Order: sequence, then structure tokens, then C-alpha cells
Amino acid sequence: MNANENYQGAVCPIPKIEYDKILMAHGGGGTLTHQLIKKIFISQFGNEVLNVLHDSAILKVESKRLAFTTDSYVVNPVFFPGGNIGELAVYGTINDLVMAGAEPLFLSVSFILEEGFLIEDLWQIVVSMKNASQKGNVKIVTGDTKVVDNGKADKIFINTSGIGIIPEGVDIGPQNAKPGDLIILNGRIAEHGIAILSAREGIEFESEIISDLAPLNSLVSLMLNESKNIHVLRDPTRGGLASTLNEIAAQSNIGIRIYEDKIPIAGNVKAACEIFGLDPLYIANEGKLVAFIDPADAEKVLNQMHAHELGMEASIIGEVTKNNPKTVVMKTAIGTNRIIDMISGEQLPRIC
Repeated sequence: MNANENYQGAVCPIPKIEYDKILMAHGGGGTLTHQLIKKIFISQFGNEVLNVLHDSAILKVESKRLAFTTDSYVVNPVFFPGGNIGELAVYGTINDLVMAGAEPLFLSVSFILEEGFLIEDLWQIVVSMKNASQKGNVKIVTGDTKVVDNGKADKIFINTSGIGIIPEGVDIGPQNAKPGDLIILNGRIAEHGIAILSAREGIEFESEIISDLAPLNSLVSLMLNESKNIHVLRDPTRGGLASTLNEIAAQSNIGIRIYEDKIPIAGNVKAACEIFGLDPLYIANEGKLVAFIDPADAEKVLNQMHAHELGMEASIIGEVTKNNPKTVVMKTAIGTNRIIDMISGEQLPRIC
């Protein structure tokens, strides 16, 4: 037996999955994404830190708890109303740290550049990243650059990693939701995804739809100063609000009930969704969070959020129940109940 045969014999069998090739929907944040993560990646990389499937890994280093996260950004187009891929990378990484209750400190940034990409565009992206890091109060401290042949990438891909410190007394995780918790959303949904769609397709609406791209650390800091009884924080990016709530329901083994008339959606976004046959509950956001909070503290946290520019339209959109574990149910505006499933496909590819 040669070395190659010996190596092949040690390889674990490929797990049985629905498709034999990667689809765009595997990156959409829905059912296929979760199947890919669990059956391919978790099956081989799984450990007590990774298996939590938090927005950030929580690591204990001596007396400190660190949050560590990484993400890759492949948005098309790279410039869109309200931002660009560089700002998206910085704010997205900051927000993943913040969803663990951490204070973001440092970022790494790596670029994959396609031959032929305009230096002027790269410069604009880099300057915007510098400004975004200053606004988000983090430092970019390391990175990498690779260039690939023309046609082997799509202009520019960015990978970022981030590190932050979790303050004492903060315990936030997707498995921590409890029956009775009230669910707060900090503002209008679906703006990022529709902004990307309008830029991609060259569609103009009567009033411009701008991405909600923003760093959430100052808002979350305000919330945590008001209450340490915040059990879960998540930013509903890929897969939108619906997929995020389904993830939490599954990880905490609880039921979730939300109310359609409490979920803020701008009129022009709602109209755009109707035109394109899209459900705003499944469209990505980049400056939004959902918070699961002890009912005793929910109102005072909400009042503090209303004083912040990113929480002025915050509202209580639902609650955690003991009924129907791992299920999200929405009471519609006409009084019926609708089960909100995890999205199975991909509404809008390459939006974050």
C-alpha cells in the first residue's frame, strides 16, 4: 500500500446531503446553508466553542473573555446606495462581535483583487474602511492582499476577522432565550437587500432606498448599561429576520411568536418587495438587531434605544413561548397565524 492509498483510507466518508454540487442557495443563510455547515464543516471541525454557532466564538484567556469572529464579503455590486463592500466588511465584523456583547477592539482585513480592478475604486473602498473603523472605534492591525487572474474573481472580495472583550456580567448567546422574553427589533427591515437589488438591476424608485449599514456597538453599549438581562442578540443579515428567529428558536429549543403589525417596514421597501415578489422577512439587513430581553427590563431598554439614532424606531415585535418549540409563528395583520419557516433557497444572491 503506497502513502496515497493509506491517506485515502483514513478519510471519513462524505456525509449524505441533498445535492452533490454547491448551489448559490448554500450561501443564502437558509436551510441549505445550515445543512452545509452542520454536515460538512461541523462534522469535521466541531468542538465545544464552534458548536455554539454564535456570531462570534467566545474564548476564555486567563481572567478575560474574548470574542473572535471572521467573515468574507462578496457583495455585487461593490458600490451601492448607502455604502460599499469595504464599509460592509468593517461594520459587519464589528456587529458580529457586538452580538456576543463584546466591545470590539481590533480587525484584520484581507483583500482578493481581480486583475484589472480599478485602483481608483480600491482607493475609495480603503478610505471608506478607514472612516468606518474610526466610526466603529476599532483599529485595523493586520491583513493580506492577493491578486488573481482576470475572470477568476469578481472585482474584489474582502475577508475580515475581529477581536473584542466581553465585559464581566454579560452572558449573551443564541441558546439563552427563555420563555417570557420579549423580542425587540431596533428598526425597519429589508433596506439593505432592496438597496442592493436596486443598484444591481439599475432600478430607480420614487424615493431612493438606502442600505441600513451601520455599526451597532454604541447602541448595544447603551442597552447593556441599562440591563444585563439581555439573553440573546443577533443581527439578521443573510436570510433576514425570519432565518435569524428560526436559528434562535432551534438553538434555545423555544417557540417564538411575532406580530406582523409590530415589524417596521418602510413604505417604499414594502412596495418594492411586492413588485418583485419578495418577502421582507427573508431579506438581509446590515444595521439591525433583535434582542431577547427579560420582560422586567424590556421597556426601560426600549426607552434607552429610542434615544439613540439607530434605535429611534425600535419596537417589541414578539415574545418567547413554551409552545411549539423550535417554531416561529407570526400573527398576521388580519389576525391569522402563519408559520415562518427557515428560507430554503436564495431570494437575493451576493448581498453581504
